[in-house]
Amino acid sequence: MFKKETEYALRALVYIQLQNYKKRRPGIAEIASEIETPQSFTAKILQRLVKQGFVESMKGINGGFFFDSSKEDLPLKKLIVSIEGDSLFTGCGFGLKHCDDNNPCPLHESYAPIRDAINKLVTEQTIQSLAQKYNTNEKITLNRLIPAG
Repeated sequence: MFKKETEYALRALVYIQLQNYKKRRPGIAEIASEIETPQSFTAKILQRLVKQGFVESMKGINGGFFFDSSKEDLPLKKLIVSIEGDSLFTGCGFGLKHCDDNNPCPLHESYAPIRDAINKLVTEQTIQSLAQKYNTNEKITLNRLIPAG
């Protein structure tokens, strides 16, 4: 459903938050390895997310990526819109420029409720709420995010 960049960003940020709960700041190599993504692409994504203020980074021995605990939790929608724009939440499922209740496309009646449900889901969920789900349910896994056993 999302672009690879968005998928990788979501997984990377959840992994970072999980490590932050353990008082750790993971680096690029660790993050890419654990979420099974290309290291160079992951580095570019995280660099952009740092510039946008979604996550912080620090160089040096105790360096790595971390969330500023004084900031509010990061809604998934805010992250998704920053990477993909808002067309997923506002666009026509048929790809038309002018589609609404008054001028519906052939998919409008069926697609609008799905689009609205996705919008609600990503507005209510945050990176931190997803990370909490990993902490409270050992059966939830995403690649190697939570080691088995």
